[in-house]
Amino acid sequence: MLILAIALGALWLMSSRTRKQQRAAQEFRNNLVAGDEVMTASGLLGTVVAVEDDVITLESSPGAQTRWIRAAIAKKIEPPVDEIDDADDELEDDVDDENDVVTDADRISRANDDVIDVPDDLSSLPPARKDGEPDTK
Repeated sequence: MLILAIALGALWLMSSRTRKQQRAAQEFRNNLVAGDEVMTASGLLGTVVAVEDDVITLESSPGAQTRWIRAAIAKKIEPPVDEIDDADDELEDDVDDENDVVTDADRISRANDDVIDVPDDLSSLPPARKDGEPDTK
């Protein structure tokens, strides 16, 4: 009797968990609105365009709309959150060795001094070594 009671208790716990998950999924599907990004059970990602009774219209790419039954929507995709880099937000100017303020124009001119000229073809490169030894660079 004890083994039967344990088995029935385990079945009840598993089924109550499943029912809870099904209720949460049904509530999620009932609360879909236009603009939500979702994924279908087959893996299609799209944005909800229209919700009509049991039919959800998704737009997977601009102009490409497909219709899905409400039960085929698996989950809502949360938009990615961009991390704000504090260094990009600061508008402080750099100071060089002479304590002069370095402007953006100075940074651009310094960057242009370090430009490397890359040839368009191999004709301007020196010939390959013929002695069979690998290059050491």
